[in-house]
Amino acid sequence: MAFAEVNGAVAHYRDEGRVDARAIVFINALGMDLRIWDDLVAPLANAYRIVRYDKRGHGLSELPPGPALIADYAADLAALLDRLEVGGAVIVGLSMGGLVAQALYRQRPDLVAAMALCGTAAKIGTEESWRQRMEEVARGGIEAIAEATMQRWFTAEFRAKRPIELAGWRAMLTRAPRDGYLTACGAQMHADLRPYCAAIAVPVLCVVGEDDGSTPPMLVRDFASQIGRARFEIVPAAAHLSCIERPDVLRGLIEALTKGAAA
Repeated sequence: MAFAEVNGAVAHYRDEGRVDARAIVFINALGMDLRIWDDLVAPLANAYRIVRYDKRGHGLSELPPGPALIADYAADLAALLDRLEVGGAVIVGLSMGGLVAQALYRQRPDLVAAMALCGTAAKIGTEESWRQRMEEVARGGIEAIAEATMQRWFTAEFRAKRPIELAGWRAMLTRAPRDGYLTACGAQMHADLRPYCAAIAVPVLCVVGEDDGSTPPMLVRDFASQIGRARFEIVPAAAHLSCIERPDVLRGLIEALTKGAAA
């Protein structure tokens, strides 16, 4: 395990693969840690540098005191990449991670060669929906919203045929630090990056599972249409966490984006 102090808090990360190759940086979804990418990144490490990390208040990373904005999460990542001497990377962000990726591009475009924005948009949810979720979690813990979350995140087929794996991913969610989860919810509630979509000048892949219950395909398609160099793709037989349900398909799309960024 590797740790670094970024912006006054300790962050947990993994830096694997070829140090001399293009870096691909992975940003996790709300309530999840860097292990969600395990099946996807393993074959990539032979050809690329792979950087994963836990957002503040998630996994093994500390949570600084007080509320946070998406810009703060992006600043954390920028500080980590500077420490690792990573620049011109392909940034892969899932759900909340996609918001962080967009904010990183606004702050430090030198760190970003391309972006794969998975199951995300420039604005996710409404203030009302986020407040309702935060109230549920404050009352009953993450367990209170776990079942509904699993239904949005995984297809009915996955839930029926892979119950042991489902139990593991549910455990990861429910064991996430509650304060870290609530802080991240507050950051997403206030995040609206729609005014900045047209200014994105790097290649972008906007990808979504065909059964995504958190960021439906129409939302992601509309998001992609606002970005000049965006390509829109749907991952079949997947919901919100296509990196878990269809890592092979998502890996191929990310690798194609990475090769294009190097051309």
